Amino acid sequence: MKLRFAKYALFLAAFLTVAMVVDAQTKKPATRSKTTRTTKTTGKKSTTKKTAKPPPTVKATAKDTLVAPPAQAMLKLDTIRKSLRNDNAIERNLVKDRTPLAYEHIREDDAVYRQRVWRQIDIREKMNLAFKYKADEDNGNQRFISILLNALRSGEVTAFNASVDDRFTVPMSMNEIATMLSGKADTMQIPDWVKDPTGAKGIMKDSVVVQEFNPDDITKFRIKEEWVFDKESSRMYARILGIAPIKDAVDQVTGKVLGETPIFWVYYPDLRPVLARYEVYNGKNFGARMSWEELFESRFFSSYIVKSTIENPYDLFVKQYINDPILRLLEGDQIKDKIFNYEQDLWSY
Repeated sequence: MKLRFAKYALFLAAFLTVAMVVDAQTKKPATRSKTTRTTKTTGKKSTTKKTAKPPPTVKATAKDTLVAPPAQAMLKLDTIRKSLRNDNAIERNLVKDRTPLAYEHIREDDAVYRQRVWRQIDIREKMNLAFKYKADEDNGNQRFISILLNALRSGEVTAFNASVDDRFTVPMSMNEIATMLSGKADTMQIPDWVKDPTGAKGIMKDSVVVQEFNPDDITKFRIKEEWVFDKESSRMYARILGIAPIKDAVDQVTGKVLGETPIFWVYYPDLRPVLARYEVYNGKNFGARMSWEELFESRFFSSYIVKSTIENPYDLFVKQYINDPILRLLEGDQIKDKIFNYEQDLWSY
């Protein structure tokens, strides 16, 4: 009996020993094996670690690398290059320190008459040619559309989506603006001259086609303004609220203008400090140039009314209820006369 018990005890001890060895091997951290080699020059043994092989690299195909460029690249805004010498016969420091004057405060109770008017500025008119002045100066290109885009790029002002409304509710990014100005990138098949130098095999590949934005395509701007009569000062104020560039939709085949749409709205009070730093081209006297802020406040531009709140319960543009272009201009003049006559009728002589 004692002999049988001793056999069982030896068997149990051997089993426990094997179990402990196996458990130790499973918990032992994995170590990298080292190989030793003897260098011929020094005779010393150096160890080199065996590292894991890198995963195989996957070669990108032409289809994988075909990525459309960012939308901002389609704008190709001008690079502002400042002159390294004084590019004037005099030292000019006034433009750097010019700031717009604050508006005179109008109390809500004193605003006894208010009307909103939407105007359109056609820069092809002789009085508005300063809007398309193409020269470059120390603050960039002097086109008015370039001034707007540079202000948006620098973050000084915010663009608002014109397709939603004209109340400055939905901001827009530069990518969205570039898409509106240049359109989306498209792909087309072109010959692959690398794989088929002679073109005999007819091998084609995809290529991204991007239409560049031409600043000269913007020929109109829309202005949203409000006319307010202040009974305390007994005068009529014209306050501009927003400015929007207009893009024409042109048929690519016939070249006919199908319609027009505003691209984005910029809140004019935010834009005033920027416009005060840019000067308007003056063909009569280059040294007597006013700022763009002074041009809008003094209303030295030609425009015509396209919409108003006067007797317009359906909130329609003039072209939506008058088809003849000449009659539209006459309707705009009538709207202007109604605002003017309100102020004049308040006076007695």
